[in-house]
Amino acid sequence: MASLLITAKSVINIPVAGGPTRVLSPGYVRAENGVITEVGEGRPDGTPDVDLPDGVLAPGLVDIQVNGFYGHDMVDAGEDGWREVVGRLPETGVTSFLPTFITAPVRVQADALTRLRDLLPGLDGTGTRVLGVHLEGPFLSEKRKGAHNAAHLTDPTPEALATLLETGLVKLVTLAPERDGALDAIRTLTENGVLVSVGHSDATAEQTKLAADAGARKVTHIFNAQSGVDHRNPGVAVQALTDDRLHPGMIVDLVHVAPAVVRLVFQTAPGRVVLVTDAAASAGMPPGTYELGGEPITMPEGGGPPLRADGTLAGSGLRLDEAIANAVGVGIDLVTAIDAATRVPADLIGRTDLGRIAPGAAADLVWLGDDLRAHATWINGQNVFRGGS
Repeated sequence: MASLLITAKSVINIPVAGGPTRVLSPGYVRAENGVITEVGEGRPDGTPDVDLPDGVLAPGLVDIQVNGFYGHDMVDAGEDGWREVVGRLPETGVTSFLPTFITAPVRVQADALTRLRDLLPGLDGTGTRVLGVHLEGPFLSEKRKGAHNAAHLTDPTPEALATLLETGLVKLVTLAPERDGALDAIRTLTENGVLVSVGHSDATAEQTKLAADAGARKVTHIFNAQSGVDHRNPGVAVQALTDDRLHPGMIVDLVHVAPAVVRLVFQTAPGRVVLVTDAAASAGMPPGTYELGGEPITMPEGGGPPLRADGTLAGSGLRLDEAIANAVGVGIDLVTAIDAATRVPADLIGRTDLGRIAPGAAADLVWLGDDLRAHATWINGQNVFRGGS
């Protein structure tokens, strides 16, 4: 790999080993062999390979909830579909992601994991990194199923977990802690290095606390498909906001969560919020009918998230760079919003080499223009996307 030197109007310097995030204006980043070797303020010695005249140079974005994109549902996409998704996600600034397989029979999910395991060697180096798989179900609550098929919901038995963990690809599991055997399952998953998230759950705040005691560290798309804020019967959302161990994921398309609630979540859970897209196959596509978990969803004319036939929200059409822009648009500080789409999710899944700009980190970078849209993206120091100036 060649060396790379980028100078920029502003660099979001998120360090590897803690410490405050700094905005270097102007700043520069130097990389060798795909790894950042130097980050500095001002102008460096030598002629830059790239000079960014506006916007900010940020860490590559990390999305840990992507059901599909560009017409492909990740659970049953073929090799061509996977290649298109990993090849085009850099257009959105995403350099690493967890494809998300939603509720299906355990055997069907296991077969999908095996197919992906066999595909991954051919995808390596072709675009956005596949960090593993997020299983959103089937261990969810019938009362809070959202767009999931209730016929396939089940308890997390040891046998089911063993089947799903066999490939080693599972990095995140969303489950409802009130299901029989769920607390034992959280312990098992945690012991196997899998991040557990509470979601699609009718749990009380106390049951959610017990899930955190057992090892859960995240809450899936806060306020959506979960018990919420009731002053006499607090639920999952209350515990997500008040328990420092839990990181609330949030879909900031301004439909799943209203602007005032976006501000509430960031103010109540500073440093813990994770921006996710929950993108479905309809993301990046024109209005029409697509699939989520083998069932039809419709991207409506005139915008808005995709819907099931009964009007249930079915994922989103959101881009992660757009989520950052939306957060900033409702009053969230730019550095805070970027942190929630980079360092926080990377740290949660144990990838402290990602989601930051600092010596020793992977040279995964995105140029967000003044419009906060991805204008260029680098993975391992290689320019994989260059849009308009």
